[in-house]
Amino acid sequence: MTSMLSMNLVHSLFVNCTVALLMCYVSVFSANAAEPVKVIFDTDITGDVDDVLALAMLHTMADRKECDLLAVTISKINPLTGPFTDAVNTFYGRPNIPIGVTADAQKRESKFLHLALKKDNGKFRYPHDVTSNENLPNAVTLLRKTLAAQADHSVVIIQVGLASNLADLLDSKPDQHSPLSGPELVSKKVKLASVMAGAFEPIKGDKHFLEANVRNGIDSMQRFAKNWPENVPVIWSGFEIGIAVAYPRQSIFQDYNYTRHHIVKEAYLLHCGPNHDRPCWDLTSVLQSVRPNHNYFQLSQAGKLALKMMASCYSNHKNHKETNS
Repeated sequence: MTSMLSMNLVHSLFVNCTVALLMCYVSVFSANAAEPVKVIFDTDITGDVDDVLALAMLHTMADRKECDLLAVTISKINPLTGPFTDAVNTFYGRPNIPIGVTADAQKRESKFLHLALKKDNGKFRYPHDVTSNENLPNAVTLLRKTLAAQADHSVVIIQVGLASNLADLLDSKPDQHSPLSGPELVSKKVKLASVMAGAFEPIKGDKHFLEANVRNGIDSMQRFAKNWPENVPVIWSGFEIGIAVAYPRQSIFQDYNYTRHHIVKEAYLLHCGPNHDRPCWDLTSVLQSVRPNHNYFQLSQAGKLALKMMASCYSNHKNHKETNS
């Protein structure tokens, strides 16, 4: 059964990136791609647990040889983002995935990152080697290093938070990793960006709903959209897609009991409690990136994205409680 979701552009800054919009959810399956999709996961893994679900999904897909998780970069500031991400990676058997962090973005509290500090009998419940973000590379440096090492037009970047890291990547200059500028490096190495951001139809009657990834980092989102190379397509999954696809709470209680302590289950319950089906905003971008031929979604026709951030809208929403972040 197909649920059609029309999308209207509701934010204003005219930009030059080629885009398509996720438009519907279906349940049709097709054969896996022959080669694993090479993925860089750019996440603001702090305020919402859907980032944790999305990272876990990528690990499960990597187990099935559907993707190769090259690196994780983090776009919000919290001293526990690196340790927690490393704990998730270690839990899923990939303790050596490189992690990069930003030093210039929104600071964010979290209900679940402290799981990285949880100990049982003096040992970390969820083992990890990263004990401080100060020991991690800058996100842009890691992005440049990772991209430079990959084949041309081979990498998919999944961005499910603020655009600070990718915007700064596009502003970056040649360095020891590549003689190319940021836009040149992206143009040569990236084949797709899959972005969870924006709202492309009214949300509960609000025609100017300010989705959190845009509202909390409007400058970086504008720079990302304006400077992204035209030859690399961007697929945008809006707020309305995620709320149409809720993660069933029954799964948390039924599917994570194969081990005594499960980091995803604990994070979910700390963030949501036991009686909530969390919208899958970030997971939609993962699914579209790794399984584009499974027809989970339909795409709009490609076109130019117009973002609109009007002062009056921001004034009306500046005290609005975040519903995704």
